[in-house]
Amino acid sequence: MNKLEFNIRLYLTGVMKSWTDRIDNTDQLTPQRFILNAMTELFNSLSDNDIELIRLRYMERLTLAEIASRYLLNEHTIRNHTNPAIKQVKEIIKKATEQAQHAREVD
Repeated sequence: MNKLEFNIRLYLTGVMKSWTDRIDNTDQLTPQRFILNAMTELFNSLSDNDIELIRLRYMERLTLAEIASRYLLNEHTIRNHTNPAIKQVKEIIKKATEQAQHAREVD
């Protein structure tokens, strides 16, 4: 499981929030809190249909072809609905990783 899938699964199951709350109960913007806040903002901006497509892809681990078949759509349509959000999740993870690395260098 890669970082992308791991973070999406943590977020969609609610585990990310509980872990973040346990790790960091201050108001500081830690890398964990940054990821949680950014992913919350992102997923709140998505339609229920787009969230369902992402859930099927990353939680149920269906292929694009399987999802397309289930909804009688083509794979390109599924990709168009999920790729922008997936790219944003990748960017969120990248920024948080850079933030954590920078904090370690400063300490």
